[in-house]
Amino acid sequence: MEDDAAGAGSNVPSRGDRSGSGSGSGSGSGCVDVLGRSRTASFPYYRDWKFDLGSDLRPQICITTSTSAGLEQILPWIFYHKVIGVSTFFLFVEGKAASPDVSKVLESIPGVKVIYRTRELEEQQAKSRIWNETWLASFFYKPCNYELFVKQSLNMEMAIVMARDAGMDWIIHLDTDELIYPAGNREYSVRQLLADVPGNVDMVIFPNYESSVERDDVKEPFSEVSMFKKNYDHLTKDVYFGNYKDATRGNPNYFLTYGNGKAAARIQDHLRPNGAHRWHNYMKTPNEIKLEEAAVLHYTYPKFSDLTSRRDRCGCKPTKEDVKRCFMLEFDRAAFIIASTATEEEMLRWYRERVVWTDKTVNLKLLRRGILTRIYAPTVIVQGLRETGVFSSVIASAQTTLSKDKVVSIESKNSSRKLESGEVSSRKIGTNRESQVIARRVLESTESDIHPSAVPPLSPPGADDSHLLSDEFRIQ
Repeated sequence: MEDDAAGAGSNVPSRGDRSGSGSGSGSGSGCVDVLGRSRTASFPYYRDWKFDLGSDLRPQICITTSTSAGLEQILPWIFYHKVIGVSTFFLFVEGKAASPDVSKVLESIPGVKVIYRTRELEEQQAKSRIWNETWLASFFYKPCNYELFVKQSLNMEMAIVMARDAGMDWIIHLDTDELIYPAGNREYSVRQLLADVPGNVDMVIFPNYESSVERDDVKEPFSEVSMFKKNYDHLTKDVYFGNYKDATRGNPNYFLTYGNGKAAARIQDHLRPNGAHRWHNYMKTPNEIKLEEAAVLHYTYPKFSDLTSRRDRCGCKPTKEDVKRCFMLEFDRAAFIIASTATEEEMLRWYRERVVWTDKTVNLKLLRRGILTRIYAPTVIVQGLRETGVFSSVIASAQTTLSKDKVVSIESKNSSRKLESGEVSSRKIGTNRESQVIARRVLESTESDIHPSAVPPLSPPGADDSHLLSDEFRIQ
């Protein structure tokens, strides 16, 4: 049995360790300051200390995301990743994230580039070579999750160019409900983790862990959730399948949603996205490795309100047949139907039964067997950032320092986001006559495609897959 508390804490630097790459200059204060054990530390817009990771430090790492979240989610997500060594963020925003009150704060943060879903962006993405290729074609012109998947891929394609122009070495695609957990090196640092990757490796896969919430009233997941279900890739086959029934709790799969992780790609010629979970290269098959300890922590339906917020973003009918058009994974389909048809009381009961881990006996059993694990580092870091005033300070600073011209510019960008029929939809990209002809040509082509299809969100191995070789799922 692993010591869960010690296992999580062992990667948090001790007093005097640095949070950066270990180089003597550039990273400034150590992680001890971020964790709040020393009040001599400063933070961005707080006592004038910046997360200045230094352009001379290598590797330079950026994260790209597509988000409609608010500051309560995006700010902890950004600054947590700054703490572990990410220097640059490319945020493709819409919805709440693109509103003036949110976007002006995001634009004020050093290292953050905000890209709005404007008509101009849509027109630029409509000319992407992706529409003339087949690797993503099976996701075109479909609603909800499929639409988002295409939008993420188009945004990733643009982010690669931005990353190269910014001098980045690595690019990672994450959602704003995911945090990198850089276990496996002596520092709690994703920079150190990627610095140790051999030079011939093109892509690094982070298996994902899934949050296992213990209450139905979680408000701030990054600060309140510490229990996670480990990925199949980090378990032995016997442990995984031997505890499968207890771990699934009547749900369709071992994880509520995806189980095939996220990936970091080395910036190089001919790099392209391969869906939201992987990268690829137009000229070669990337040489990839999968990390044995580090992970992406996926905070999956951590709040009861996630049921209705996800429902409100999709216009599909709540029937078993129609939800298949809209959602790729079984749990998302079931959650949408419940949120669309049940009463508040029925939804809460369903949420407690399917998502919340209230049985402490089962929890302890699975913790002892290694299925579940405690990871406290993100909670400690985010709480430390909040208690030291980082989030409130960056908001206050944006209110007072952002120039009037920049505020007008932001509002102008947001006003141009709307079409007559409402918000811009990625399903409308390429729906002009020329693009339709291209799409038909691609979809009807009999030529073999040399590029593999985009990797969608995939469920972990099921109970009936125990006879498969252990490596079969891991190569996807």
